[in-house]
Amino acid sequence: MRYLPLTDTDRGDMLAKIGADNIDDLFVDVPEVARLDGPIRGLPMHASEMAVERHMKRLAGKNTVAGDVPFFLGAGAYRHHVPASVDTVIQRGEFLTAYTPYQPEIAQGTLQMLFEFQTQVANLYGCAVANASLYDGSTACWEAVAMATRVTKKNRAVLSGALHPHYSEVVKTMAQFTGDVIADSAPAIQAEPDLEGLTSRIDEETACVVVQYPDILGRISDLSAVAEAAHAKGALLVVVNTEPVALGAIKSPGEMGADIVVGEGQSIGVGLQFGGPYLGLFAVRDPKHVRQMPGRLCGETVDAEGKRGFVLTLSTREQHIRREKATSNICTNSGLCALAFSVHMTLLGEKGMRELAAENHRLACIAADRLAKVPGVSLLNNAFFNEFTIMLDGKPARDVVRALADRGVLGGVSLGRLYPGVERLQQALLVAVTETTTEDDIETLATELEALIKEDAQ
Repeated sequence: MRYLPLTDTDRGDMLAKIGADNIDDLFVDVPEVARLDGPIRGLPMHASEMAVERHMKRLAGKNTVAGDVPFFLGAGAYRHHVPASVDTVIQRGEFLTAYTPYQPEIAQGTLQMLFEFQTQVANLYGCAVANASLYDGSTACWEAVAMATRVTKKNRAVLSGALHPHYSEVVKTMAQFTGDVIADSAPAIQAEPDLEGLTSRIDEETACVVVQYPDILGRISDLSAVAEAAHAKGALLVVVNTEPVALGAIKSPGEMGADIVVGEGQSIGVGLQFGGPYLGLFAVRDPKHVRQMPGRLCGETVDAEGKRGFVLTLSTREQHIRREKATSNICTNSGLCALAFSVHMTLLGEKGMRELAAENHRLACIAADRLAKVPGVSLLNNAFFNEFTIMLDGKPARDVVRALADRGVLGGVSLGRLYPGVERLQQALLVAVTETTTEDDIETLATELEALIKEDAQ
């Protein structure tokens, strides 16, 4: 028998209490085209467990698995080798939770792990304090904008045109409910980011400037001038990093004057996993801003007997304090992914992190040089880490991506897919290379791409 605890009368009373005429009124913010008007078409109403398992296995068999073919996808989600010991540790019963404990006094191991995680993120970002993680990089980006408006008492955020468009969309979506003004733009399609154009958009009402490093086209630049321009107007610099491995090779955002550094931690310890769950990283350079940080903060202390212990130092969310004083209503943490990140970082250490970054960059340089030799292909970037943009002369990148996939190569991300309204980016292909890429994979990509171009020319 189905368990339905509420009667129609109960539901009617609840709707009346909140002033809604019907259930559909609760979903008015969801576009009508995205709502279901009945059962999901194509799925049977019920089936046995074994039948469902067989059906799902058949569907899974249609997938092209990242590890089975040459793989060059990136754009904010990267394939790195995750040591088997990471999975072993995170599946231990003492750790197997996706959440921060509500009884911290009996969860010292989890709290110590989060304390170590915070230390690792702060060191990686060149900041003073990091929190115990957020949901993912895009929501962390919004939380940084919201924090900047609290700190500066201003409500305008200037977004770099080279910020990942998914991050921009999350910020703009959330700003609809806060009244903040979001000033974004299209990316400058050139070898170097247009930092002068970015700084020229900062005014006295600007709370923060948000810039990605390396940016969505893979470009790297010194952000010190942007920090100075922002601070001159009383604004904060928010730096977004989607590839933390890069920070094993390039200067940290905190060193260049970033006030808030956020990003996606998936690259370290967490597999691609069809897009989630992922791991939001969040840190601040100045300790005076710590009470405006969203999320939880674990600290080290001593108990009544003088022994070292760990506690939740700050937990500034609406479940724990008066709602109007909360920094966010979604500031939980991704506990299991944070643990995977921390275990992988511990295994690497500083030396291993630098070596991993160097290998990523070495292979990316080989790939960029080889692809630039393909007729009809040019390299956009002057500088990059493990991801770069190539321009395909007269060829839509989305068509090329599909054709390469048919040939057993996942050749990159079409920037036209991310920027459907930017004409020149329809011919731009974002290529990511990591330590999991072999030189044979690179040669296969170049060979297949050259063959496609020749076939189209005939």
